[in-house]
Amino acid sequence: MVKLSIIIPALNEEDFLSRLLESIKIQSFTDYEIILSDAGSTDKTIQIASDFGCKIVSGGLPAKGRNAGAKAATADLLLFLDADTKLPSRLFLENAIKEFKERNLDVSSCRLLPLEKSKVLNKGSVEALFKASSYLMIMFEKIAPFGVGSMILVKKELHRKVNGFDEKITFGEDTIYIRKAAKVGKFGILRSVKILWSVRRFDKEKWIKPGFLYLFCWFIIGLDEKKLNIFDKGFFQYRFGHYKENKSKNKYFDFEKIMKFFSKK
Repeated sequence: MVKLSIIIPALNEEDFLSRLLESIKIQSFTDYEIILSDAGSTDKTIQIASDFGCKIVSGGLPAKGRNAGAKAATADLLLFLDADTKLPSRLFLENAIKEFKERNLDVSSCRLLPLEKSKVLNKGSVEALFKASSYLMIMFEKIAPFGVGSMILVKKELHRKVNGFDEKITFGEDTIYIRKAAKVGKFGILRSVKILWSVRRFDKEKWIKPGFLYLFCWFIIGLDEKKLNIFDKGFFQYRFGHYKENKSKNKYFDFEKIMKFFSKK
């Protein structure tokens, strides 16, 4: 049995997927399988995954895709990656697993680096924002665990114990997953690795909307977990795979609905 199952949810990711798979292919750690959870791609995503020898399963939105991949996984250790990420070093997997075991962790995430240049902000601003987010992830590691679905390393046993990702939630499912997992297992932000993460979502929305939503998500989860059902009320619209072709004008969130929701509590 392999020691690591790498799970990648995807929808029309031909522009990014090959870069991620290439960075996995050159890793010093090789005892892994790659599972692509496809949400109905119409481009070359499935062909690219097939060429790299990935196991392909039917997915959906990220939460559903990750859960489907976990069900198909044969390893006891799961690594969830987003298709628009890249491993910056051939030692990424080796170092991540080593630190995970040495710290006796059950679930972890890691700090982020920008994958490409922003078309909206200058290099210095982007680097400052990524450094700030990394600082906050470590500072609140023990009291308000936070991480992103772009990189989550977790024991399969713990994934099952928390019933995987909540598929009813359309935004913040990764943060909620980490918070639940950290309550029954040991959580940590890995210091030995950082992952390259695309800024396309932030550029698409001029940085303001997604930045606000991530902060809002983290704040609400930390403030009052009884209000977590705000994320399954349709206030947040996660537009999976929309970056290249779908020009939908759906709002990320409906501020008026959010305020009414909280005023009733």
